[in-house]
Amino acid sequence: MMTTKINVLQVIPKLGYGGAETGCYDIAHYLAEQNCGSFIATSGGELIKFVKKNKVGIFKLPVHSKNPILIILNIIFLTILILFKKINIVHARSRAPAWSCYFACLLTNTVFVTTFHGTYNFKNKLKKFYNSVMLRSKLTIAGSNFIFDHINEHYNEYLNKKKKLRVIFRGINVDYFNQKNISVLKQEKLKKEWELDTNKFTILMPGRLTSWKGQEKFIEALNILMEDYNFTNFQAILLGSDQGRKVYSKKLNSLVERYSLTKKVKFINHCKEMPLAYSLADVVVSASIEPEAFGRVAVESQSMGKLIIASNIGGSKETVLNRKSGFLYKHDDPRELAKNLNTVSQLSQEQLKLMGNEGRKNIAKKFDVEIMCDSNLREYKKLLKK
Repeated sequence: MMTTKINVLQVIPKLGYGGAETGCYDIAHYLAEQNCGSFIATSGGELIKFVKKNKVGIFKLPVHSKNPILIILNIIFLTILILFKKINIVHARSRAPAWSCYFACLLTNTVFVTTFHGTYNFKNKLKKFYNSVMLRSKLTIAGSNFIFDHINEHYNEYLNKKKKLRVIFRGINVDYFNQKNISVLKQEKLKKEWELDTNKFTILMPGRLTSWKGQEKFIEALNILMEDYNFTNFQAILLGSDQGRKVYSKKLNSLVERYSLTKKVKFINHCKEMPLAYSLADVVVSASIEPEAFGRVAVESQSMGKLIIASNIGGSKETVLNRKSGFLYKHDDPRELAKNLNTVSQLSQEQLKLMGNEGRKNIAKKFDVEIMCDSNLREYKKLLKK
């Protein structure tokens, strides 16, 4: 029997709207509901205002910084925090804070856990050593089989039998991403706001504007859709901020103008309620040209009962049931993307609904946030029993 109360401190650079951040947020509240002590150390972020402060303790520390002096200061702050709050699990979700956590755990003899959230690039041994902190924990969690394979392939020298590497699929809130909870009034309001035409086939591509997300290939595919398939009755929404990448967003706008797509493509900076955005789409596209560690768009859209067209690399290969809940295409081939868009545009409402239902079932079964949170807690308990 475990008599010690589980007190978990999650450490994340910023608490924004990304996958790692929402996962941290979800687990923090789940732990509190399971009578565990739940704490987050972070430098800030938009999600902080939604944290239930009576359930989850928030500590603002400069854990986002790679500055060696601040890393040393963070070690001191975290050590005090661990001792003061009787923390027995420290869960780091990024490399810079992970180094501070690693040393603070060594000093206090606390269980150290990490989540490997992406394919951290390295061009030299020093960068690889920096990344290796994510494997210096008692347990390393990979968010997908793709990440699990990546770790085994590139970081084999840092793995040993005493340390555990385990896949826990990232989860989403399937109650929040649910077509049944959508307000028709809100839908109509958003349609007006975005100036959408109800009679046009609506293609949604969510994701921040950055080259590896594949917006250029997507725009090229829309041009091919018109030229090769003579399909023009569509409207496409690129939903996401350029986050200061002005050169790239200008490049995308120029591409839209060059292909005479100005009246068909809309750039929308942000949408507060993503389920509402998905609900307006006939099809959702994830066109990443580099592997997604997990790929939330493919999972969220399926949870909403929407057909997804995704590139056949990274996490999407595990989350999309090809030709059942969506279509996978060759990641750098706009012609194949255009072909799939044309195929989907010809499906009846009944066929779209059937594939959408398959997607919903797929996500509810494998990628529900409750499953992810429960798996994390069970792993924490196992570590404390040792």
